[in-house]
Amino acid sequence: MSRARRIAKELQAVQDDPQAGIDLEVINDADISHLKGYFDGPSGTPYEGGRYQVDIEIPQDYPFKPPKMKFDTKVYHPNISSQTGAICLDILKDKWSPVLTLKASLISLQSLLTTPEPTNPQDAEVAKHYLSDRKGFDNTAKYWAKVYAGADGGASGTAAASKPVDVFEQYGIDRESVKAIENMGFTQERIIEVMRRTGIKKIGPGAQEGAEDRLLEELLK
Repeated sequence: MSRARRIAKELQAVQDDPQAGIDLEVINDADISHLKGYFDGPSGTPYEGGRYQVDIEIPQDYPFKPPKMKFDTKVYHPNISSQTGAICLDILKDKWSPVLTLKASLISLQSLLTTPEPTNPQDAEVAKHYLSDRKGFDNTAKYWAKVYAGADGGASGTAAASKPVDVFEQYGIDRESVKAIENMGFTQERIIEVMRRTGIKKIGPGAQEGAEDRLLEELLK
């Protein structure tokens, strides 16, 4: 079976099974090698209620080589890069088999959200957070699901991310402290994530002794 026929068959199989909650979309009808995949965050996890988008590139020798997948939706997870969306999952690497499908791969990604593997991380810092402070990790993952994946009525994408005042009020983080660190070249998103993880609310006068040094140390890791 040719690659084009195989992909077309897989697309049809996804359309024929709406109960699976998996969607596939061809970006350009003239090029079926580039797709977007979608699935819902699994119930009972910090990702519940979100809708996740995955970029899919099909190699020329598919299905004998795995598809290249990465998350377009930002996800806070040990096995997914919080910066690039790159994924650490064995079936997308050395455990791939031609009998696997795009649908099966997306279902495996959905399962990965349920059962992280922090001892084999894609994002070492997130894995460290998961292992050292599970409650704090869950809170951050839920917040990202709301901001980036539309969970709990949140608006996914840049519209929600462009309202930092909500973050400051919700987590009691000092706005001026964040601005001061931003001026050193760090992004607001990164600063807030580290401040939430470490429990630092502000730096400078009135802050805990050594708070600024500890914050900068964590940001530079």
